[in-house]
Amino acid sequence: MSMVWKYRTLLVAVICCTSCFVRSQSIIPSVAESGIAGNEEGVPINIENLPDSLKGRKPFVVSLISISGNKKTKDYVIKRELPFQEGDSVVLNELVEKFRLGKQQLINTRLFNEVVISLKRFRGYMVEVQVDVKERWYIFPIPYFKPVDRNLQTWAQKGYSLDRINYGAKFTYYNTTGRNDKLKLWLITGYAKQLQLSYDQPYADKSLKKGYAVNFIYSGLKEINVNTINNQQFFLKSDSLPKSGTFLETMYGGSVQFNYRPGLQTRHSLRAGYWVNEVDNAVLEINPKYLSLSGKKKIAVPELTYSISHVNVDYAPYPLKGVIADAAITRRGFGNDPGMWNLDLKGTRAWDLKKKFSYSLQFAGMLTLPFKQPYRNHRLFGYGDFYLRGLEKYVIDGVAGAMARNTLRREIFNFNVRLPVKKGSHDHIPFRLYAKTYTDMGFSINKTFDNNSYANRMLYTAGAGLDIVTLYDIVVRLEYSANHFGQRGFFFHFKNDF
Repeated sequence: MSMVWKYRTLLVAVICCTSCFVRSQSIIPSVAESGIAGNEEGVPINIENLPDSLKGRKPFVVSLISISGNKKTKDYVIKRELPFQEGDSVVLNELVEKFRLGKQQLINTRLFNEVVISLKRFRGYMVEVQVDVKERWYIFPIPYFKPVDRNLQTWAQKGYSLDRINYGAKFTYYNTTGRNDKLKLWLITGYAKQLQLSYDQPYADKSLKKGYAVNFIYSGLKEINVNTINNQQFFLKSDSLPKSGTFLETMYGGSVQFNYRPGLQTRHSLRAGYWVNEVDNAVLEINPKYLSLSGKKKIAVPELTYSISHVNVDYAPYPLKGVIADAAITRRGFGNDPGMWNLDLKGTRAWDLKKKFSYSLQFAGMLTLPFKQPYRNHRLFGYGDFYLRGLEKYVIDGVAGAMARNTLRREIFNFNVRLPVKKGSHDHIPFRLYAKTYTDMGFSINKTFDNNSYANRMLYTAGAGLDIVTLYDIVVRLEYSANHFGQRGFFFHFKNDF
């Protein structure tokens, strides 16, 4: 009997000593006790649910980054967007912010519909990270059908004429080799003709910091905006000129660009181009200063541009939080006719106000020197995304100008429409709807062409509307705007500006 008790006592002692030894050797006992350490099944771990004592301990090492769902995109391209890499040391509570930033960066590449970054498992002080992505479609061979006018409002003023339509095909191959490169071929005919071929490779070296782009364009226009009268474009059509050639203006040329991206959010670009423009004599009869101050019919212009871009927002196509800033300086032509320096500035600052509210302030400015420029270099308000909401029907020429947009939004709906496809990256279509109100203001300087009564004065607009944000960065904007001239109207846009 005494022998049995002796063995039992010895067994208990061994168990106690072993337990003490295991506990003393355990690197993360709080995780072990919670049952999530060494998760061999790979179930994602919520960092925020881990004990505070663990989050503040010494740094962990990212031992492995596993990626799934990327059938086309290279693993190293995805890892390039992450603010942490394999071998980095990081405190666990910092990973929450790094995961958020990594997801933001990957979404803003516009390569993926969805991104999930999670903590996969612990192995002592080593952690494994899981990145799951759902890729987009990358090949878009689509027919092209678009009015030649600046926007739908100006097309409506001309009676929605089908004679003012360009048609053709656009072939765009995003992520061509899986390195976020893009191949573009556009063949447009109809009212105008255009051929464009370009290729953009952002990752041309092993460090994934340097890239390049090449671009070639040819276009022929049967109708061009040769002057501005009463804040409206005055067009000349080749069909109404019996002695005119096929096109009133032709343009061709190309460019090469070098890109440098040292970090995650800032990019530098240096582009060199050479462009040739030629117009019909009928254009110079109406506006001798259309292409040059000396009335030249044909010009060949070398161009050099340096630009810098910084993007740190939650979602670049429709930012609700963060900063986007762009700046570019261009030298166009090396003589005096034409010869110009051009500075472009553009930025957006968005604030999340909580309770589904957000506010954004947008700014854009442009300066051209010298101020004395041919007509074609005076295009400012009303061209591209440089316009005030409520003045879409007008153009305001100038060689210098600035504008500011203020927008207050509130999300009113956020839902998904399920598709019959049960697997893959397109099993649903997301929709987010925002109600908004806004005010805009702007000013332009024009000392050469005085047919613009809206130039050289402050301009104000305001309105309210509804934005619909959905798949593939599509933003549909329905807006009712008014300006300080007493004009009101409903406006429709198919993209977000800035």
